[in-house]
Amino acid sequence: MTEPVLVTEGLSKYFGALAAVDDVGLTFNTGRIHAIIGPNGAGKTTLINLLSGEIKPSKGTVRFKGRDITGAPPNRVSQLGVGRSYQKTNIFPSFTCEQNCWLAGQSRLKTSMRFFRPSSRYADVDARTNRALEQCGLTHRADSVASAMSYGEQRQLEIGMMLATEPELLLLDEPLAGMGREESLRVIELLRALAVDHTLILIEHDMDAVFAIAEDLTVMVNGQVLETGTPEQIRASPEVQRAYLGTNDGRGR
Repeated sequence: MTEPVLVTEGLSKYFGALAAVDDVGLTFNTGRIHAIIGPNGAGKTTLINLLSGEIKPSKGTVRFKGRDITGAPPNRVSQLGVGRSYQKTNIFPSFTCEQNCWLAGQSRLKTSMRFFRPSSRYADVDARTNRALEQCGLTHRADSVASAMSYGEQRQLEIGMMLATEPELLLLDEPLAGMGREESLRVIELLRALAVDHTLILIEHDMDAVFAIAEDLTVMVNGQVLETGTPEQIRASPEVQRAYLGTNDGRGR
């Protein structure tokens, strides 16, 4: 069994009387693809927001590589090695691919707010940028303006920007949302490649993709963890089938 990279204990988030995330205890092991699935309103994105520092928990703890990061701001969580993508593409549309990744990479410098120095003085940032473009498969599009790219390529670019920060853990919120089949297949292969050197936690509604790439699955319902296990265990679970999957073949309704 691999060592855990992220652990939550009793993690909860309340919005008034609503328990968006309720007493969630999960262990995410290093080097695994761990998918979180569940119906709309299950608390999946709220959980990701808690892990990334976007929102603070009402109670409970989050530990990254043994370090308590509960309530830490997102910039601090990112600097520790946690990358985050969003449901809606979050890029600079008027910038090129290279410029987008460079801006993400320079955020790791202690002097990251000094934007007006020549990029040649940031050799480490340049190296991060080039690695990120190669990893996300967009080296050939380095000089392309982001707004002129296809939606799938823009999603790849967002992943590239995340990679430019050199994270160990990637939090991916619906990376395949809105894509056609060919674009989805390309991003699925990208995620598989990234899993060689990273731990991935993803939310995804495409059940075919989830069962194709995930090694661990957590099913959430009404803010709580219904079940965690391998894809085979989740497919066979009567509780999961009743609550979410609805069929015996692992496809959603």
